[in-house]
Amino acid sequence: MNAKKKPSHARNDDFPLIDGQLSIGNVPARVLASRVGQTPFYAYDRGLLTQRVTQLRNTLPDAISVHYAMKANPMPALVQHMAGLVDGFDIASHGEMRVALDAGVDPAEMSFAGPGKSDTELEAAVAAGVTVNLESEGEAERITTIGERIGIRPHVAVRVNPDFELKASGMKMAGGAKPFGIDAERIPTLLARIAGRDLHFRGFHIFSGSQNLKPQALIEANDKTFELAIRLAEAAPTSVELLNIGGGYGIPYFPGEQRLDLKPVADNLDARLPGVKQALPGAEIVVELGRYLVGEAGVYICEVIDKKISRDKTYLITNGGLHHHLAASGNFGQVIRKNYPVINATNADGKVHETVSVVGPLCTPLDILGDNMELPAAEPGDLIAVMQSGAYGYTASPHLFLSQPPPMEVLV
Repeated sequence: MNAKKKPSHARNDDFPLIDGQLSIGNVPARVLASRVGQTPFYAYDRGLLTQRVTQLRNTLPDAISVHYAMKANPMPALVQHMAGLVDGFDIASHGEMRVALDAGVDPAEMSFAGPGKSDTELEAAVAAGVTVNLESEGEAERITTIGERIGIRPHVAVRVNPDFELKASGMKMAGGAKPFGIDAERIPTLLARIAGRDLHFRGFHIFSGSQNLKPQALIEANDKTFELAIRLAEAAPTSVELLNIGGGYGIPYFPGEQRLDLKPVADNLDARLPGVKQALPGAEIVVELGRYLVGEAGVYICEVIDKKISRDKTYLITNGGLHHHLAASGNFGQVIRKNYPVINATNADGKVHETVSVVGPLCTPLDILGDNMELPAAEPGDLIAVMQSGAYGYTASPHLFLSQPPPMEVLV
């Protein structure tokens, strides 16, 4: 008998079935595979991207600006689509900056975060007019020197490592000792040094954590972020123009998880904003989101190459795997491996089910896309879809591992 099956996921109705096949952008999976010309590939649904941003704007207060964190998915066509939807972009490298500039993003609406910016990256950002989120006192010194050398006044914000963390977050980015940002207690001294330099101080970036599905935790983090920013603003050399309060909004990946109820978070922001605006009258309040905007709009498609039984356990062996989708394999931050939602894309509503493990072609037991999952029966040539694949998929995976061919990406 097969090993005990793992709990199943709730059906994602954002991708309707057409003749029993999963569709992306209203294109059936097998037709899309023919159109792409190969498997495996990532496909992103532009309609769902637009829908998510629209829903977010309809829920959050009008005074909140929405920025896209490009690190979640920097595919050029997707970035260009997002440029028409959001108010600004957060970048984490010179490469991301070039993609955003090519997509027509206004440099004045871009911020550059990351703890290890090189002098070349700092110079490029200063030359473009991008706001640099300072992550250390040393970075403040280096960017001052660069600005003086090239004759352009740098735009800077200060990334704060707060004295609190975002509870229940999948990845904690603040609180305690961190490589990200400058400890809150050191900020007043840094602000005094900025006042004596030829830097255009814009404000603060306070990002506590990511992948949170608990509204109360986000509410608490937002409240503490506002309190900290208002306190630090008393030491600022000029009025605060920009307050990036991060995001941390999560999406459901695993069985039992539910979509974030954003309304309590939005209601709390609405209640807090009058006081924040009174204390920081010129500040643009920014929510910076990556995964939340794009994660559920993406699908990873691979093809079943072989089907085999080993000691009563059934394996679907595909031409995809951890080298293309490290997160789905469980090797991108999971302590205990859990299954992403996986679907038989070409027989999604099949009546005959079987318990299978979906694995890739690599010579490692870590190459697992789905472990002991109940799926409609599949055969070689069928397509397997890994859902929730729009964020931290293609670019977060080791494509060169074992010299397998890379996947494609398409925006549908």
